[in-house]
Amino acid sequence: MLKSDGSVLVHADGGSYKPLNWMSPPCTLTTMEPDEELRGLGVVELWRVQHAKTNDLLVISIFEILSDTSHELGIDPGLLKDGVEAHLQELLAEHIHTLGEGHTLVRREYPTAIGPVDILARDASGGAVAVEIKRRGDIDGVEQLTRYLDLLNRDPHLAPVVGVFAAQEIKPQARTLAEDRGIRCLVLDYDELRGNMTEDNRLF
Repeated sequence: MLKSDGSVLVHADGGSYKPLNWMSPPCTLTTMEPDEELRGLGVVELWRVQHAKTNDLLVISIFEILSDTSHELGIDPGLLKDGVEAHLQELLAEHIHTLGEGHTLVRREYPTAIGPVDILARDASGGAVAVEIKRRGDIDGVEQLTRYLDLLNRDPHLAPVVGVFAAQEIKPQARTLAEDRGIRCLVLDYDELRGNMTEDNRLF
């Protein structure tokens, strides 16, 4: 496979997505005629792939051409990840009741001296709630929320502030640490927040 960025990939017939060999860009491809010895072995064409910034060289011997096609894929839109932390934050803010009945949103990205906490909310009794959101919740995330809570609780207009550690998946060690520090853990269902899941299509 020859890509428009100059990279060349050699795949096996077995269906594996990972190439057997490749040359990453920037590189140049030169098509060459095989010499008599290679032609005698059945080689009909040689590809000489030279990297532009190193001495790396890949020589590919073509024994048979079964198909030679070109496909224009258009402008690269870039990689768009679904379900990243920014999406989770936006969805949780829109469905703030996920935190519990009576919760209301104060604001997203509430500023602190060490960076913004993802969501600041109020519970049904008016108490402040700081929410840190991760795709996969680990100990580092709990430590981050702990630092936010320490600063927020110094503000007399907010204190006492309770913490909620929200993630699509929370590791057992992170849950243990969070609960030991009085931080509530909340597992987020991305599809449910997006409204893709209903009671009719749930298995359980």
